[in-house]
Amino acid sequence: MELDLQCERCRLSQRRIQVVPPSGDLRSLVVFVGEGPGEKEDQKGAPFVGRAGKMLDRLLNEEGLPRERIMITNTVKCRPPDNRRPLPDEMQACFPYLEQELQDRQLIVAMGRTACENLLGRAVKVGQEANTYASIELMGKKKEVLLTYHPSACLYNLKAREGLRASIRLVRERFF
Repeated sequence: MELDLQCERCRLSQRRIQVVPPSGDLRSLVVFVGEGPGEKEDQKGAPFVGRAGKMLDRLLNEEGLPRERIMITNTVKCRPPDNRRPLPDEMQACFPYLEQELQDRQLIVAMGRTACENLLGRAVKVGQEANTYASIELMGKKKEVLLTYHPSACLYNLKAREGLRASIRLVRERFF
């Protein structure tokens, strides 16, 4: 299902400024998936352009993986009120869009608990499972998922920052 920029599949559409589509290299074999747009993302119409995005950019640059070489998206495409976690029915409403975005990727980097749990369909403790791989099936194809920290966790948590850095390094060494 192609992303509908006028989507009204769930209540998140009622308070958003705009739907936030993926960015970066839309043909990349690697996609980084976050939770959902924040205030800055909703204003600009692009994922990871706020504080967490600046952290992600910093780590990508430090590890020699330009943002332009990967695809970046979110579990939900509209900003949840007050930046709360998306609710299960909201993620379910957006899942066909996410599934389409992930279809041609070889590696999905799930950043943070929300993205990990949405993709794996189970509870995840990122601190225990960071930098491990899982296998999922999407649209009849097996996909590899690398679990890691969300960039917002890296703003104040050195363990999270080093964990995401290690994930980026794994991606760069394997694909770039």
